[in-house]
Amino acid sequence: MQNKNTGENKNNKNKNYILWYAITAFILIYIFSTTKNFITTQEISYSAFIEMIKTNQVERVVISSSEIDIIPKENSERNNGKLLYTGNVGDDNLVELLIENDIEFTAKTVQNNFMTEFILTWVVAPVICFFLLRFFFSKMGGRMGGSSMMKFGKSNAKVYREKDIKITFDDVAGQDEAKESLKEIIDYLNHSEKYVEIGAKLPKGALLVGPPGTGKTLLAKAVAGEANVPFLSISGSNFVEMFAGMGAAKVRDLFQEAEKNAPCIIFIDEIDSIGKSRDSQLQTNDEREQTLNQLLTQMDGFDSTKAIVILGATNRPEILDKALLRPGRFDRRIIVDRPDLKGRIDILKVHAKDVKLGEDVNLEEIAKSTPGAVGADLANMVNEAALRAVKQGRNVVMQEDLREAVEVIIAGKEKKDRILSPKEKRIVAFHEVGHALVAALLERADPVHKITIVPRTMGALGYTMQLPEEEKYLVSKEELINQIMVMLGGRSAEEVVFNVITTGASNDIERATKTARSIVTLYGMTEKFDMMALESVQNRYLDGRAVRECSEQTSTMIDEEVLKIIKTCHENTKKLLEENRDLLDKIAEYLLEKETIFGDEFMDFVCEKYPELRNKKSKENKEEKQELVEE
Repeated sequence: MQNKNTGENKNNKNKNYILWYAITAFILIYIFSTTKNFITTQEISYSAFIEMIKTNQVERVVISSSEIDIIPKENSERNNGKLLYTGNVGDDNLVELLIENDIEFTAKTVQNNFMTEFILTWVVAPVICFFLLRFFFSKMGGRMGGSSMMKFGKSNAKVYREKDIKITFDDVAGQDEAKESLKEIIDYLNHSEKYVEIGAKLPKGALLVGPPGTGKTLLAKAVAGEANVPFLSISGSNFVEMFAGMGAAKVRDLFQEAEKNAPCIIFIDEIDSIGKSRDSQLQTNDEREQTLNQLLTQMDGFDSTKAIVILGATNRPEILDKALLRPGRFDRRIIVDRPDLKGRIDILKVHAKDVKLGEDVNLEEIAKSTPGAVGADLANMVNEAALRAVKQGRNVVMQEDLREAVEVIIAGKEKKDRILSPKEKRIVAFHEVGHALVAALLERADPVHKITIVPRTMGALGYTMQLPEEEKYLVSKEELINQIMVMLGGRSAEEVVFNVITTGASNDIERATKTARSIVTLYGMTEKFDMMALESVQNRYLDGRAVRECSEQTSTMIDEEVLKIIKTCHENTKKLLEENRDLLDKIAEYLLEKETIFGDEFMDFVCEKYPELRNKKSKENKEEKQELVEE
């Protein structure tokens, strides 16, 4: 059966060669025949021809039934290297005129010239073009690894052999649960016979789901590296073609290639490109649906005893077709989520192992300052720190390089050429101290790490950085309200001190409103709506945008409730700052002088007035350190 398929593939390949070579030859001949006369000949009027005869500019004339070819003399003003011709108008006096002017003339034999031209144009030229093109494409195919440019049905999957994959689970940090779920697949690839013997059938496909940058592709390569098997990698968008049926042909070719390399792993990145649900009535794509149908058929059809595992990756699992997720296809979902604190520390260690670090480097501090960061973000931060160390003329990365790298990723580089007026600088200083002071005076608010009024390239004229004391998975309503008050602390400070309203709080207002709306619509934390779900989150692993699920009348009530929360937080924040106006002025003046102050300096001012806060923070830090030691 295999030999028969091989013979059919060779025949199809030869047919494709002949077809495309013939088409190319025809195009070349057509272009040659249509441009030949334009390049080598030039038509003139019959009267101009008679004038040339009378002025002795004609060397020789060839007469046929339809036209007259004119060879001008070398000294003729019309001699431009082209053959001149004009139409034969049946002039009876032409022969006498030629004889009188002693001009040589002959008659063209139409039949012989026609046959010669036909043979040269439609027989000899196609054969020559055929062999030249075949030679050219065979050379090109050899340079491209044996693949022909004409094979539109080839999957073009990148094949990594066992020796090419150097990535293992040691190179993937912060995803312990995902790695544990994939160990069973690795054992199946290495020892498939014991599963076959007992009659067990492992899942044919596993879907890696998570936000961008969490390491889904890296994890798939690590599975192949651990199992020491070939790895066929392709993106879902590569299957989408302009011609109907080409995507399905690529799917068939992919699985044929996998069977030749079994045991192996097929990895389809961004599988949502072809696996989008077919239930949508708004937009359809026949080519994509044919490709999806072929993928479903192939997943059902290939022999499970050949140890072929299909891994797919996506950050939009909610739009995938249900048929793709049923048992027997992608029936395992492995979450590759954002790493926690311990995971971020491990990821930083992996990316920093090849970087020369100074003795003062504390990766735990960097991990704490980057909640929500994914592996790609952390790798970028380590690289930015290394680049900064080189710019500073050092051969090791210091802690200040890593801190600056975090700020560059979050807020951009320092924009030292942006000079604020003294009034604007004071407003920015009080704005940032307003944020920090509210955070310090409220309970269960993240402590302040840094306050600066140095402008950044991403538009911030200054910012206040808070570092969470611990990794939080549950947030209370009180903590959310405190977050809103901290966000509104900047605008409130401007109102308390200057009695003005500026545009500097636009981002604070946006985030505060979003948090207040989530309290009402997502978390069920208001008495008015109790635990009624008013919005649902779409694209959880992308932007996480909420979609309304209520009537217009209810939306109006939601807006009123959100406004009520914002107003209450605004009033309480202004009241808190008015009660501590002395601290606000003192810290802001110090910030204007230093431009940047850190959390310890800031807390020294606060604890002069509230000594109990220092004891409380010290106790919290001690408990936190004890927990880390126990871990």
